[in-house]
Amino acid sequence: MHPGAIAAMTPDKPAVIMARSGRVVTFRELDEESNRLAHLLRAAGLKPGDHIAFMLENHPLFLVIAWAAQRSGLYYTAISSRLQAGELSYIVNNCGARVFISSAKLAGVAGVVAEAAPGVALRLMVDGVAPGFASYEEAVAGQPATPIDDECQGADMLYSSGTTGRPKGVKPPLTLAPLEAPGALVRLIQALFAPSADSVYLSPAPLYHAAPLRFSMSFQRLGATVVVMERFDPEEALALIERHRVTHAQWVPTMFIKMLKLPEEVRGRYDLSSLRCAIHAAAPCPVEVKERMMEWWGPIIHEYYAGTEGNCFLYAGPEDWLAHKGTVGRPLLGVPHVCDEDGEELPPGEHGTVYFSGGPQFEYHGDPEKTASVRDPKGRGWTTLGDIGYLDEDGFLYLTDRRSYMIISGGVNIYPQEAENVLAMHPEVADVAVFGVPDPEMGEQVKAVVQPANPACAGPALEAELIAYCRERLAHYKCPKSVDFRDELPRHPTGKLYKRLLRDEYWSRDGLA
Repeated sequence: MHPGAIAAMTPDKPAVIMARSGRVVTFRELDEESNRLAHLLRAAGLKPGDHIAFMLENHPLFLVIAWAAQRSGLYYTAISSRLQAGELSYIVNNCGARVFISSAKLAGVAGVVAEAAPGVALRLMVDGVAPGFASYEEAVAGQPATPIDDECQGADMLYSSGTTGRPKGVKPPLTLAPLEAPGALVRLIQALFAPSADSVYLSPAPLYHAAPLRFSMSFQRLGATVVVMERFDPEEALALIERHRVTHAQWVPTMFIKMLKLPEEVRGRYDLSSLRCAIHAAAPCPVEVKERMMEWWGPIIHEYYAGTEGNCFLYAGPEDWLAHKGTVGRPLLGVPHVCDEDGEELPPGEHGTVYFSGGPQFEYHGDPEKTASVRDPKGRGWTTLGDIGYLDEDGFLYLTDRRSYMIISGGVNIYPQEAENVLAMHPEVADVAVFGVPDPEMGEQVKAVVQPANPACAGPALEAELIAYCRERLAHYKCPKSVDFRDELPRHPTGKLYKRLLRDEYWSRDGLA
């Protein structure tokens, strides 16, 4: 279904509840507000296949704007609210947006679009105005609250988080199907997680990321309420599950770790009995972390592996994972192939680059070189998300690390994710990154950069303790030779670590970056 159909049945039911402010957007409001913006976009000359972009914090109007574009047959790019001016202008220009929407809270960065993106014909701002922007509220106020005449399906065109260079826009084909036509993701969510109109979905991550945006809109298609956290806080998340009787929620492993590190009395304070399905993705989850979450929440934790590119979808239910600990799942979309550097397929148990065949094709918008770089070297049309892993005899995939992060020390391949998984569970570690740094003899050596739970503890004693802790649990060559401490690591709110930023610091010191 879609907001209009839900609004006709349950107009006053909350479509969105903002966690901290308590602001509610009903399905009637979601339908009418998205219709008003759809009319405004048509009045501005946008037709199906054209493009809009928006940069908002987790805001009550975020999903309204997305639905307006979705029901207008437009491409829409939700942009990270953490970007700087140059990064923002690059994406707005690269995607070819004709309309750009932002908020007064982000005006300091968003204002660059007025001069740096000449292709943008209409610039709107919510909650206030800035030079070069018109008031969003005033612009939509006089528009009809009924659907536009040529309503049809649009599609998101989202950008990778840029952990390995410039963000890449993933442009899917546009179907222009009727708005009520169920998409593949909705059918998949129904089959795997069994939501209904009575479900309550908690979204603790930024909505501009692919999974929170797509899952939130899919749950709304089913008539479910979406509770949006303005910013993730581990105890607040538990309180929200109790307060709103949350049935489904999606997480990343760093959120699990932060919740597990809450004091026992805090974790036991909240009633989580309504939670039927905890979904996680975005990064591999350390085995110990998932085991402890299963002990706490029970066998309700589901995992999937996919990407913004949409070329695959692997799934591991609770029973699957308990029987194959560490897996990210078996394929439901796309067939995995693990290949060596020459593109030769490897047998089960051997590590290599993970490619997929049989899934939807994709392109990186305006960048044929980047598109070609993720195709398999033998020209079979297989595509990769850049991960290294292996398959077991039952066809379950296990991820080892990102291809770009592999360390080669003395000719030996080292996957830093193993040491990160170990160190992340140390009680004195709030966050950790492991990567290779220059070594004159071995080529690279293993370095850990740690955000300590207590900054006062940073120093040689904690460094020695962490190295010993890791060496007790892993082969010594996989463990850091040294540990540096930082107040905070550059981590994306979705859980992805900007490891390249850290790594480049060390390599640039030696003139090797």
